[in-house]
Amino acid sequence: MITAMPDARPRVAVSSCLLGELVRYNGGHSRDRFLSDALDRYVDWVRICPEMEIGLGAPRETLRLEAAAEGPRLMTRATRTDLTDRMRALAAERAAALDVDGYVFKAKSPTCGIHGVPVYRADGQPADRRNRGVFADLIIGSHPLLPVEDEGRLHDALLRESFVERVFAHARLRALLSGDWRPRDLVAFHARHKMQLLAHDPLRYREAGRVVAVAGVRPREEVSAAYREVFQQVMAVKATVGRNVNVLQHCMGMLVLDPTRRADLVEVIESYRAGLVPLSVPTTLLRHHARGEAAEYVRDQSYFSPYPDDLRLRNHVPAAG
Repeated sequence: MITAMPDARPRVAVSSCLLGELVRYNGGHSRDRFLSDALDRYVDWVRICPEMEIGLGAPRETLRLEAAAEGPRLMTRATRTDLTDRMRALAAERAAALDVDGYVFKAKSPTCGIHGVPVYRADGQPADRRNRGVFADLIIGSHPLLPVEDEGRLHDALLRESFVERVFAHARLRALLSGDWRPRDLVAFHARHKMQLLAHDPLRYREAGRVVAVAGVRPREEVSAAYREVFQQVMAVKATVGRNVNVLQHCMGMLVLDPTRRADLVEVIESYRAGLVPLSVPTTLLRHHARGEAAEYVRDQSYFSPYPDDLRLRNHVPAAG
């Protein structure tokens, strides 16, 4: 039996307007129900509003990115104040101290947007809509493996599930490596995450295994850094229907099932492959059989409970694989 994973309540940075704080330019908020209701029960928020932190207040003058020879500048629209250097200094300070498992940014914001932020020409017309906000760009550049999304993209079921899965995986790893772990603890952690990692990136999963194999002979800090990097790299790769099917079949092969139950499982897995049922259907059935057969190795895999079941994030039907 695999030993229990460490307690891991994720810490997630968030644009504070998304949790209902009255910090928007108009004195209002952009409260997001998934974040403030569903996810709020399971994470500890680190609330950040860059505009408020550099002293702009709310309500305030609107901002936008404007084209310049040295790169986009963050400007107030009416008074033409250049806030770029102040915002970059804040971002550098925040990035250096950031210790979180994920970050949800405000979509389209000239400070916090991570996709599609427009940069305007001198004539007031948008020249380019493929930019990040000034603050978000530096945070992401400083933490390239940190799970990040904006609230708009989290309305997509697949992106939401992928982001939350990564956040909880990062939190479990942080909980392990921040404690007084021993090589056997890392071995158990890696074993428990085997199926989850295989669903994302089988090649890097094996690379992670090589790090674990030398945990007893290499310096502790070196092993921690190497395993953290490769683990986060694996989780940054999107899981696919095909790799999920491989994992489901692998788990099924470790269970002792009569022909009828095996045929039922095969049919459900193929229905998932064909895009007829969500992933929650075969995973629930497999977990049920693993409990009934006392197959602890399968039952205890993080793949079957990558985040709290109450979030119900695997109920979307994927495209056929």
